[in-house]
Amino acid sequence: MSTTNSKQRTISKEVSLTGVGLHTGSNVTIKFLPADENHGYAFKRVDLEGEPIIPADANLVINTQRGTNLEKNGVKIQTSEHVLAALVGLEIDNVLIELNAAEPPIMDGSSKFFVEILENAGIVEQQAEREEYIVKDVISFKDEETGSEITIIPSDEYQLMTMVDFGTKVLGTQNATLEKLSDFKSEISNARTFSFLHELEMLLENGLIKGGDLNNAIVYVDKEISQATMTKLEKAFDKKKLSVKANGILDNLTLHQPNEAARHKLLDVIGDLALIGTRIRGKIIANKPGHYVNNQFAKKLSQIIKLEKRNKVPKYDLSLPPLMDIHKIMDMLPHRPPFLLIDRIIELSETHVVGMKNVTMNEPFFVGHFPGAPVMPGVLQVEAMAQTGGILVLSTVPDPENYLTLFMKIDKVKFKRQVLPGDTLIFHCSLITPIRRGICHMQAYAYANDKLVSEAELMAQIVKRT
Repeated sequence: MSTTNSKQRTISKEVSLTGVGLHTGSNVTIKFLPADENHGYAFKRVDLEGEPIIPADANLVINTQRGTNLEKNGVKIQTSEHVLAALVGLEIDNVLIELNAAEPPIMDGSSKFFVEILENAGIVEQQAEREEYIVKDVISFKDEETGSEITIIPSDEYQLMTMVDFGTKVLGTQNATLEKLSDFKSEISNARTFSFLHELEMLLENGLIKGGDLNNAIVYVDKEISQATMTKLEKAFDKKKLSVKANGILDNLTLHQPNEAARHKLLDVIGDLALIGTRIRGKIIANKPGHYVNNQFAKKLSQIIKLEKRNKVPKYDLSLPPLMDIHKIMDMLPHRPPFLLIDRIIELSETHVVGMKNVTMNEPFFVGHFPGAPVMPGVLQVEAMAQTGGILVLSTVPDPENYLTLFMKIDKVKFKRQVLPGDTLIFHCSLITPIRRGICHMQAYAYANDKLVSEAELMAQIVKRT
């Protein structure tokens, strides 16, 4: 993981769009709302009790039949990929997506209308820097059954290439490329979804695509159509007369580009890989991509990123003068030995803080905590992380000596390795959400010997001394 020189972005105001759900045939309203830094993408079902929120997370994908479908605690989001592709294509980092149904409106089967409404909202820069995963090695996933494969290789920016072969004369082999995300709007966003006639018949028989019509999907005719089938299609699409044009497309729909199918597959790849939750610097090469292989690759890459983030130990030159020594720390924090558990502050910004502690055999807790095999108590590691985070939150007030920092919540605590006498602990705390009303929500990590030893989500509040 690496920070970039660019800032995170969100939209400046709420915007909405109404259309028909592809599979339900019902009217659906989708709203895009600004979100805080480090929020990412999430869907909110306002039609359900409690208005549950479903993060855009590859690990929540439950199936990939006719789209990428998410579920959390029984709450579902269907066909998320076109919306997410628009957000990635416009390089928007943080947005809350409200829906009054399980699926976004299909519109014309592309990302075009989502791009337009998001641009109308205005895109604004936030304070936090973007993080991205820089690809250094080749990473692949292959579906042996279908031969579909996705590979990512090192590149100076996020690029994509799709190669599709449908094994039919009407469509055949196509390629599409995107050299830079800034070209998404003009090159990819209007590429519409498509289906083959044999798939269409199956979907109609199973009561799906109730919201489908000939304006939101390209239908490729890959076999002879009987009059009975044509009559059924005319009834389904409420058309008096349908025909197959010379290019093998049902009715008179005009392609935007000769390789529109491959471009739409590229659009799907972008939307599906948005579920990784991290910006990528690398080149995606997708051979015969589909939602299943896209999401399997997304899960694999997100796990690699998660492990790398956990195991990446910040490097600091401890021989340099600290930003704050023990005296300055005691000027800010109310803690005193033996309960003052940090010795130095190495870095401090508006969004993060780095502290340090030398663990010696003279620590008072070693007297009673496994004296024959001394190990630093995990609870004191968490307390030390909290004290480090206290420096961050107290630095936001002009008179920190007049405030106390009190715990509100500890969550997702994990202990990875023992901390022993002689270890040097490095604590890194960064904001999960901006500090509001003196409440600080942080992600905290503790490292020793170039390894992650513990981690936790911490929430604390500063209160004035009485």
